[in-house]
Amino acid sequence: QVHLVESGGGLVQAGGSLRLSCAASGRTFSIDAMGWFRQAPGKGREFVSGISWTGGVPYYGDSVKGRFTISRDNDKNTVYLQMNSLKPEDTAVYYCAADVYGTSWYARRQGGFGSWGQGTQVTVSS
Repeated sequence: QVHLVESGGGLVQAGGSLRLSCAASGRTFSIDAMGWFRQAPGKGREFVSGISWTGGVPYYGDSVKGRFTISRDNDKNTVYLQMNSLKPEDTAVYYCAADVYGTSWYARRQGGFGSWGQGTQVTVSS
């Protein structure tokens, strides 16, 4: 079991930046990858970004490429999401997720992560 806690959400104006953090605890030695998803009101969950835990290979959803950067600190068991050039359409609850089973990135993009955080609200005003 991996426990995840997100932080760093808030209210920002369009064009601004925010940095989300997700701290993992529990069976962190078994983490194979971590990711970020978001869900806006009335919409489905969307893959934002993910990163392999060992090699640090990043993956991004099309809507955030070039604006968001994912990184991780293995010593702190923490993954970060630096969000720049924020747009009102980035407004959503952002969820952190962890995978310990070595799932494919295709499946992970569809939500194939076993552990989820409670989410943090990001609101971008126009």
